[in-house]
Amino acid sequence: MSTLWIPDGERPISDEERERAEALAKEMSEVRDRLAKTPASVVVGNHVMGLYELAAIHLSQQPPNFSEATVAIDAMTAVIERLPGRLGDNEQVLRDALSQLQLAFVQLKEREASAAAGTQADASSGTDEPEQPSGE
Repeated sequence: MSTLWIPDGERPISDEERERAEALAKEMSEVRDRLAKTPASVVVGNHVMGLYELAAIHLSQQPPNFSEATVAIDAMTAVIERLPGRLGDNEQVLRDALSQLQLAFVQLKEREASAAAGTQADASSGTDEPEQPSGE
């Protein structure tokens, strides 16, 4: 029987657990090797698309979570603006994705503002329902 070091100290592990740990370590090493052979522009581009997905998730919430979406959009903007010409073949795709997010953000903010203004108008007129045509 072997032991495994963890922050609380050494812990005994079975041969089966040791074999699984060794297999996992080997797999992690292979992933690191593949990653080292991948251009950094591709890896960074993938991370930027992850930021895109994160922003889209926050914008699709009901109601949209604008503060969290802003963090992801700002991070995406920072990477794209600081690495012009260095993001590889997909740089324009990343820029287009950012523009789409920014447009969606503005549209959702405007929709929220319009809805809030409508709610305030309804409240000041003393009714919660929009006016109906009288049919005249």
